[in-house]
Amino acid sequence: MLRYIPLVLAFVAAPAFAQDLATGDAIKAAISDNTVQGSMTSSGAYTEFYAADGTIKGKDYTAKWAVEGDTMCFTYEGAAADCWHVKIAGEAVTWVKDGVDGGTGTILPGNPNKF
Repeated sequence: MLRYIPLVLAFVAAPAFAQDLATGDAIKAAISDNTVQGSMTSSGAYTEFYAADGTIKGKDYTAKWAVEGDTMCFTYEGAAADCWHVKIAGEAVTWVKDGVDGGTGTILPGNPNKF
């Protein structure tokens, strides 16, 4: 019977991970008209304001964001949309792609950098 414990644990752990991911509505409520400041594993530090109209405003650029299903998609100039699942815990954000954490951030109210 002990041989089956790891299999049972795998089934128990999977739903817990899925519950950590925010829904599309939760993403919109947390991110829209707010700034996220953090760091991505692949590209480093970022600070972006996510306007309610779907515009991303950074220090020297603009881009687009949208919620599709339960993911947040980013479209930067010259690139295809890049969609991420999101974990939200209070003001903390974790960006998740293919089940792997790819960056983190902190939600700041409004547009404190005046982008």
